[in-house]
Amino acid sequence: MDVPPSKPTHGGKQLSLFDRFATNTADFASRAGFFVFCVVLVVVWAPSILVMPSIDTWQLVINTATTIITFLLVALLQNTQSRSNAALQQKLNAIADALADFMGEFSTEHPELERHRTELAAAVGLERREGSGRS
Repeated sequence: MDVPPSKPTHGGKQLSLFDRFATNTADFASRAGFFVFCVVLVVVWAPSILVMPSIDTWQLVINTATTIITFLLVALLQNTQSRSNAALQQKLNAIADALADFMGEFSTEHPELERHRTELAAAVGLERREGSGRS
């Protein structure tokens, strides 16, 4: 049985109600069922031309519906994407920090590692920590 991936958190903190809603909406919108819903919406809308008073009203209905859905989904998906990017950046920073520590431990045996460690620290903006022997 497949285990669903864990939901991203914000720095180990519990997600807010809006963040949980955005995450659940993004999960729902990325499934085939949501696409099928969109197709059904268009299929139901298309023959409604027979009951609309004019073609302009008929077009206005689908344009309004899709604009509202798109507007709301963009806001929710942007929230989810921003949190995902922040979590990814945090993981990359942790990897760079650990790599710099590792390189620092072996720099006495391999002097070229000190130069590479300094370049890594400068490239990713690692800060100097007191007592760690890092620059």
